[in-house]
Amino acid sequence: MSTTSPGSGRHGTLWATAHRGAAVERRENTLAAVRSALEAEADFIEVDVRVTRDGHVVLLHDPTLERLWGVDRPIAEMDWAEAAGLGSGEERIPLLAEAVALVAGTAATLLIDMDTPDAAAPAVSVVRGSAPGARVAWCGSLEAVSAVRDLDPEASIWLPWNRRDIPPAELLERLRPEVVNAEYPVLSRDLVDAVHAAGLRVACWTVDDEDAMRWVLSLGADAVTTNRLGMLQKVSAEGRAAWERAPRPTRLAGAELVAAAAVAHELAQWANAFTRSADLGRVRTKANAADHVTAVDLAVEQHVRQVIAERLPGHTVVGEEMGGSAQPGVPCWYVDPVDGTSNLANGVPWTAFSLALAIDREPLVAVLGDVWHGQVFAAVAGLGAEIDGQRLELQPPSEHAAADLAGTIVSTELHGHSAWPGMETFLDMLRERFCTVRIMGSGALALAGPAAGRGVGTVIERFNPIDHLAAALVVREAGGVLVDDNGKETAWPESGGILAARREHASELYALWATARRSAQEARHVV
Repeated sequence: MSTTSPGSGRHGTLWATAHRGAAVERRENTLAAVRSALEAEADFIEVDVRVTRDGHVVLLHDPTLERLWGVDRPIAEMDWAEAAGLGSGEERIPLLAEAVALVAGTAATLLIDMDTPDAAAPAVSVVRGSAPGARVAWCGSLEAVSAVRDLDPEASIWLPWNRRDIPPAELLERLRPEVVNAEYPVLSRDLVDAVHAAGLRVACWTVDDEDAMRWVLSLGADAVTTNRLGMLQKVSAEGRAAWERAPRPTRLAGAELVAAAAVAHELAQWANAFTRSADLGRVRTKANAADHVTAVDLAVEQHVRQVIAERLPGHTVVGEEMGGSAQPGVPCWYVDPVDGTSNLANGVPWTAFSLALAIDREPLVAVLGDVWHGQVFAAVAGLGAEIDGQRLELQPPSEHAAADLAGTIVSTELHGHSAWPGMETFLDMLRERFCTVRIMGSGALALAGPAAGRGVGTVIERFNPIDHLAAALVVREAGGVLVDDNGKETAWPESGGILAARREHASELYALWATARRSAQEARHVV
């Protein structure tokens, strides 16, 4: 049995890795999938393993058999004989030993993936007792590959690394991996170069998009795990000139997204509590006497920067008080430590903590602390919005529902400490419709309001991602409408302002806002 990886792939220098066998062609983690990957000339064939109640190591990704086999039972509570009865031929749950035997004598390596260390000892035992001439490598969780290393000093290890910083030298020394294996969004040229400088190879997973394949190859990735093996082989043959044109993906790795959402929520809870109890210190001003800054603003932003640097390495921060700049393709946090500082400085209990994560102009994670209610709005792109764990979901208007503004509340904010051009006209038009206006002094809370049923809409004349991006993502994920001053739906206007509204009121509110702005422009031309 060989545990040494091949020196190079059969398609140039790239190692093409089939995810869960050839999962697109055959049922995943079956002998049929492994055979299909062999026929497609995969360099590595990744499979997942779990252990039955009676100690047999089988190929299976999920803890239960429900998704693939229609049996809502954990494999750990079933004997091998029960699991073996599902499916037929090579379309069934196989033993790890069968998969190892299938790759024996071929040029492919079986890459064994484990998400817990419990399977390590029985899986290593199976590999040791299997057919000679089979190549095997190991990946999965850090705990699992650490257990393999303890059991087998010669094992070929793929180190899991889903962070944007460099693996520490002591970890590399302890595990002695041949490959650093990352979910592809965390890759950067610096990370790839550092891994190569350490004499190791870089692998990434699971890459099924053509442009993403080109991008990771342009960085110098040595191995790519994919469900689209043929597509990867075609892209690999294109060459560097084609790869270099690919855009960087605007997404986070899965584990990174989970960590970012957790860190953001913790920071919002901390900021709410800190702001309510902290000493304001000497209240200073910035641009003018109405533009306040307190010791709380500074302390909160400093804390945010410190936590993000410690727990989300490779992320940048742009803040209201300490500035900063975003970098192309790099996760960037936009923080307003106290939105509504004038309120705070004057004892008015209506302020917010605003924090949003974006890559380029694509918002991904947001939290908004409603300081004096002690509440936290949160949103993750594509996954919805909530307040204190309760889902925010604006119901679409019924087909025949009237969208009358009479009796409703609309919010807006001053531009600095002044009315924005056209604001008086806007207020007059709302008054004529018996719609009440609120100007509360926190653009973040005002913009998020419609998502939580606090009024039907909000107009912010000058959008700033530091102040407003978190609230915008909350509204979008709650099912509200966001448009810029040209009427284009967007959570991040390229310039100008933004309107957030319940869907049934969005068109009318935008028409009033546009009319008010147009009247101000016409008045300026007359003068």
